[in-house]
Amino acid sequence: MSLNLSDAASAGFYMPAEWQTHARCWMAWPCREGFNSEATCGNYAEVAKVISRFEPVSMVVHPRDRETAQAALGNDITCVEIPIDDGWFRDNGPNFLINDQGDVAAACFAFNAWGGNYEPFDDDAQAGPRLLSQLGLQMFQSGMTAEGGGITVDGEGTLITTETCFLNPNRNPGWSKGEVEAELCRMLGVTKVIWIPGDPYEDETNGHVDGLAAFVGPGRVLVEAAFDRAHPRYDILMENRRALEGQTDAKGRMLDLILIEDAWQCDGGDRFCTSYINSYITNGAVIMPSYGLPADARAKAIYQQLFPQREVVSLRIDDIAPGGGGIHCITQQQPGVGAGKTETE
Repeated sequence: MSLNLSDAASAGFYMPAEWQTHARCWMAWPCREGFNSEATCGNYAEVAKVISRFEPVSMVVHPRDRETAQAALGNDITCVEIPIDDGWFRDNGPNFLINDQGDVAAACFAFNAWGGNYEPFDDDAQAGPRLLSQLGLQMFQSGMTAEGGGITVDGEGTLITTETCFLNPNRNPGWSKGEVEAELCRMLGVTKVIWIPGDPYEDETNGHVDGLAAFVGPGRVLVEAAFDRAHPRYDILMENRRALEGQTDAKGRMLDLILIEDAWQCDGGDRFCTSYINSYITNGAVIMPSYGLPADARAKAIYQQLFPQREVVSLRIDDIAPGGGGIHCITQQQPGVGAGKTETE
């Protein structure tokens, strides 16, 4: 690994869109006490095995869990030993980048376990750099605290994030909105940042965008919506939706908003992740959560319309969602050859 303290944008690197070509998917085996039950690990293994039907999967595992994880995952999934504290690799893993020549690098942000919600987090804070060292990839290191679940990009210069997360004093005290925005541009190679309010009542991540909105194509954003005033987050979701209405991306296109309701009638507790937006796009498929509700079929139909050339696979995440995240939260894509090209369905 070569450490580059300059910015990724100046070096010609940027983060491609999630629907573009992947070389592999990275995950991390759950290991934090209280969120590493046999059922939780089994749910992680199920997600990994389904993704491995469409692209290679590598699982970062704490050395003490190597044997158990490999037995659960089987031989088709590679285990990589790195000390970690938790299993939400979207947030503390590397944010992989590419340049126009097809080279791969990564941006790593500071990590403090979602504003100090959990301890210890020292190994999670070093997991990205340690992985990149093993892979021999160039790393751009930021001093700003941020998580991968706090961003969504279109691969064409635009990023969406939330005010309740990266502007929270528990992440970056003393940083102005302009400074946070500039750092996101420097580290991820974007030129326009769109801010939405987020969710001030969501204590686990302080309102990550990957439970509220996601780019699903050039100029297209999937937006979590509430259609029933009885929805407990009706006002919050309406505020975020309004913040996106009328917005343009970095290329000047008016954003096309596709609305999708979450599984809000699922009674899983305050931390339970009910977001269908929290899904993972693979090479050839979309892996989405299901909850045993009629809303599952409606969400699946929306994804099938958005990605007609991909298989849509729904998975129960009963033992992942109670931790506050979903399928997107436990995965991180590494771009592959052709990831820099504009790809549409």
